[in-house]
Amino acid sequence: MNLDKVTITIKAGNGGSGKVSFHREKYVEKGGPDGGDGGNGGSIIFVADKNKNTLVDFQYTKKFEAENGEGGSGNLQNGKNGKDVEIKVPCGTVIKDTSTKQVIADMVEDGQRFVALKGGRGGKGNNFFKSPTRQSPRFSQLGEAVKPYKVTLELKTIADVALVGKPNVGKSTLLSVITNAKPKIADYEFTTLSPNLGVVKIYDDSFVVADIPGLIDGASEGAGLGHEFLAHIERTRLVVHVIDASEFYGNDIVEDYKTINTELKKYNEKLSKLPQIVVFTKLDLIENVDEKIANFKKKIRKNVQIIPISSITRKNVDDLVKAIYEKLKTLPKSAPIPVEQAELEKKDTSSIEIKCLAPNVFELSGGYLENLQRGIVFNDSRSLAYFQQRLEKDGILDKLKEAGVKDGDTVVFGSLQYEIYF
Repeated sequence: MNLDKVTITIKAGNGGSGKVSFHREKYVEKGGPDGGDGGNGGSIIFVADKNKNTLVDFQYTKKFEAENGEGGSGNLQNGKNGKDVEIKVPCGTVIKDTSTKQVIADMVEDGQRFVALKGGRGGKGNNFFKSPTRQSPRFSQLGEAVKPYKVTLELKTIADVALVGKPNVGKSTLLSVITNAKPKIADYEFTTLSPNLGVVKIYDDSFVVADIPGLIDGASEGAGLGHEFLAHIERTRLVVHVIDASEFYGNDIVEDYKTINTELKKYNEKLSKLPQIVVFTKLDLIENVDEKIANFKKKIRKNVQIIPISSITRKNVDDLVKAIYEKLKTLPKSAPIPVEQAELEKKDTSSIEIKCLAPNVFELSGGYLENLQRGIVFNDSRSLAYFQQRLEKDGILDKLKEAGVKDGDTVVFGSLQYEIYF
């Protein structure tokens, strides 16, 4: 089974909490704080892998969590960092933030790595908070907690050439003849249920060809299999438009040509403007091929390049490969999708918001307070004093005064509230 688009949940590891501990040893007085720091949580990392060509691995496994950081311990022992989780995806996978639809990474090159979520930072142990005036801190810092996110993985095949055409026109057979691919081939529609890739070797060079599942009228709106796989053409530089010129099944080559180009244009204007080489297949079943080509050009009113071939007898197949190669040399390489530097989880450690909830009751919120809260134990007088010092040192008390807070007013912070005095 092939999957080209899937939504998964990812979560980095939480940071381990710092330890509150004091050195205890016989004959050693006042050993002091020796609580170690917590370890950082593991990160979520995507890795492009050329050996994968579908997202089928994510059909049943849709949740990925990195390991949490280990808590600190006494004797200044820091906790271990959590293990990262590496998620391998095919080259050509676009990663989007499911909620915003924003592209955050385009995994193009084999081995490319993208850190989607960084692990939470480990909390500081009480040893970190000691000072000449605070020699026995009885508090430590909690590890940073991180939340899960949903991302959508969408595969857009990386190929230089896209073979397009209606079902059963001979695309798979052609691919098997000119490349090392081994696609499923049979005499009925929709043999190809997923894009097949093959590499064409020519001279000392090569190019990649993708066989896109057969398109039918209405494919751009979801009819048949085409809509699901049209996305795979977006990266290609050249379209090889395959048409069954034998008309053995009663098809009309002009209508076939127009139908496919209409669907390409409906799906993406850019696709209809890509250079095309038209291939008349099943040459072994065609009589007066030159006359057929002339009539075709007259009816479509375009001077397109047409190469008649027979994949069975291999007639003109080498000429087609050379024509594709020469055309590709004149075309620029496909560029990756432009991606602005975007993070799923933006670290906010500075924002401050003060809101009056009622007379003499104010709410204090924002990233600065959430970050500071990790190092505060509110039922510990010394920890609370440290909190007050930080508010004064960082100018938060001045901001509270500016907002109209007075001595004795209640300040609400998350689930906590206390009376404040300046």
